Amino acid sequence: MPIFQIKNNKTTQVQSNINYFRNEAELRDFFAENLEDLLGMRFLEKEYPTTDGRMDTIALDENNSPVIIEYKWGQDNSIFTQGLFYYDWLKKNKKHLELLVGSKLGEDVKVNWNKPRVILVAQGFDNRTIVAVQQVDYVELIKYVPYKQDILYLENIYSPETTKSEGIRSNKREAKRITGDYDIEYHLSQHNSSPIIKDVFYRLQEKIKSLPDIDEVVTQKTGITYRTTKSFTRLEFGRGVLYVLIKRPDYDDPKQLIEDITSHEWGYKGRIKIRSIKGVDDVFEIVKQSYEETL
Repeated sequence: MPIFQIKNNKTTQVQSNINYFRNEAELRDFFAENLEDLLGMRFLEKEYPTTDGRMDTIALDENNSPVIIEYKWGQDNSIFTQGLFYYDWLKKNKKHLELLVGSKLGEDVKVNWNKPRVILVAQGFDNRTIVAVQQVDYVELIKYVPYKQDILYLENIYSPETTKSEGIRSNKREAKRITGDYDIEYHLSQHNSSPIIKDVFYRLQEKIKSLPDIDEVVTQKTGITYRTTKSFTRLEFGRGVLYVLIKRPDYDDPKQLIEDITSHEWGYKGRIKIRSIKGVDDVFEIVKQSYEETL
């Protein structure tokens, strides 16, 4: 993907620099040191030992789900089979990770084993890998491109549990599409959501999915997440209310809609309660600020 620098209303293409990371270890260490900014996850360990090899990185996402991250400098088809092996090992050795989480993040942090994930990061993926990865429901592909002038571009190539945004295409017929264990109808049925809250959700969903390069993750038990390469908002349903979780509590908020929930848990630090259609536009303006931080 070409990237251009704008100066005095003129453009200059920024040249890629595929040798920015000299080897796989340097790539791994860079991601480990910047994991929250790059992928919105809490770093646990790198080179984590298993019975046959070492995981490049192990982390927790915003839902406390385990995430295995494997890197390849350039393009290497073996990354997929590595990811499958480590996922299988982790599922069979849950206690190892729980002990690691307790030592790194505290005993009060409970691992959510509902949807462990594997993220494969490389400069590219061949067509066989892209096709093969679609046969499992827990592996994601992220392409990285380093550019000169110290610019790093990340692109979500494939994510199994998402509805990819293609402009405005949200409607009730689409909402009936099942993706994994949970679907939109499941979430709307929580707390017997009223017709008003359902309308609020559809209106806000339509606006969010009009943003470029959005993934909608509906297959989580407690809410619907929207993300680019990392999550920027989450919608959860209460009795007579739609909760909108955002990354920070200090966005531009002239109507003071944001509640600071920094003390609740890691991940989303701001929350908005919306109960009627008339609040959707104001809430969306705040959600956009959270979205822009992931770009």
